[in-house]
Amino acid sequence: MIDREQVRKVALLARLELTPEEEEQFTTQLGNILDYVQQLDELDVTNVAPTTRAIDVSNVTRKDELQPYSDREAILNNAPEQEGEFFKVPKIMNVE
Repeated sequence: MIDREQVRKVALLARLELTPEEEEQFTTQLGNILDYVQQLDELDVTNVAPTTRAIDVSNVTRKDELQPYSDREAILNNAPEQEGEFFKVPKIMNVE
């Protein structure tokens, strides 16, 4: 079981300011959570494979394929600045 002093310590580490009522509330709530985790710890999971999700999830992104864009001028017209047939960007240089 967790006591109020432990709740105060956790609140201090988390930089939380708790009222005495909140300390009491969190003492009860955190105690309930720890009791539940203790119940889960009693389960035999020796033949259960570790998982990160309860269901399988697959990536739904498309394959990234290089394709030429036929209207190069349209792209350059949308650029804030251009130099010839290239985008013009600010210089980024290391001053060290």
